[in-house]
Amino acid sequence: MARVCELTGKKALVGNNVSHAMNKTKRKFNVNLRTKRFYIPEEDRWITLKVSASAIKTIDKKGIYAVLKEVERNGYI
Repeated sequence: MARVCELTGKKALVGNNVSHAMNKTKRKFNVNLRTKRFYIPEEDRWITLKVSASAIKTIDKKGIYAVLKEVERNGYI
């Protein structure tokens, strides 16, 4: 699973580069992914995830354990 967020499922989108002359060529809009280690105090262990920047912000807001439970409940993992 290259270039896919492990928590949100975000992946690259396809669009066009548009020149001044309105010539269109295909391009990719990649996701802003980071490989990051998270500590889960409830389980007393570290996990490494490939997550998007928006997922990191959500983890900072809600906490890693709550986000993992929410993702598990919604069925992405």
